[in-house]
Amino acid sequence: MIRGRLRPLWCGVLAAVAVVGGAACTASRVPPPDRPVFVGSSASSTPAGAPSASVSSPPVVVATVPGATPIGTRARVVDHGPRSGAKVALTFDADMTDGMLASLRAGRVKSYANLRILDLLEREQVPATFFLTGKWVQRYPDVTRRIAGNPRFELANHTYGHAAFTADCYDLPRLPVDELAGDVAKTFEVIAPYGGRQTRYFRFPGLCHDAAALDALAPLGVTVVDGDVVSGDPFATAWKPLVRAVLDHVRPGSVVIMHVTEANAAMTDEALPHILAGLRERGLVPAPLSEVLAGG
Repeated sequence: MIRGRLRPLWCGVLAAVAVVGGAACTASRVPPPDRPVFVGSSASSTPAGAPSASVSSPPVVVATVPGATPIGTRARVVDHGPRSGAKVALTFDADMTDGMLASLRAGRVKSYANLRILDLLEREQVPATFFLTGKWVQRYPDVTRRIAGNPRFELANHTYGHAAFTADCYDLPRLPVDELAGDVAKTFEVIAPYGGRQTRYFRFPGLCHDAAALDALAPLGVTVVDGDVVSGDPFATAWKPLVRAVLDHVRPGSVVIMHVTEANAAMTDEALPHILAGLRERGLVPAPLSEVLAGG
């Protein structure tokens, strides 16, 4: 389940997005995460009859997808990277439920895609990692394409429709255990065609997970990323508390959790310039999540 020290910051945050449609995702075929591929051979290419070469060409290693883990093992959970160095990861969740889609269709909400955040990150050339729900990607393909087209941005998985994977998760409707892997696999399939810096990082809605949820993800070879700094931006009515929540807790290797969903995180773009300034004052540098977790 969610870490005890983080849960109070999330309480009440997700209640207003708890209306999720009952469209269950059947298990989808998804390619396994890339594994190291060795190109070359120790066999000699010397023609027959010629002296054999004493040294063979070294193999070329094709890098794995960030976050990929051995298939069939329980998904590992990380909160932060090594505490050495100066790098921190800014992560942005892109939630989307059937209730949120209904609000968009009815005109009650203008947008769940905060383009001002993207404008600022692009203008300041700040790396970030976006945890995308499949329904958000399908609603905002152009914005997803913009994210994928930026070499400083990474794409990660935040479920298909932001349903809970455990009981007692902020009143979010719960997916049956036998549908969990299919939901996450479907989301990877939705994101994959956009290219860019794709990863095998995954974040549970509400950071709610248990042993059964982690075991369900074993066939997908993912790394679960919680985070150690919760901004508290959903449904915030002022930006200053968000800045304090981040800067009071951020450390080298931190993973900061924010949202790019505008209508239910309206203060994030107001807080972000002050967060970036505060990081600079502390000698901390935003970096892609993969670099932060690797300690690079």
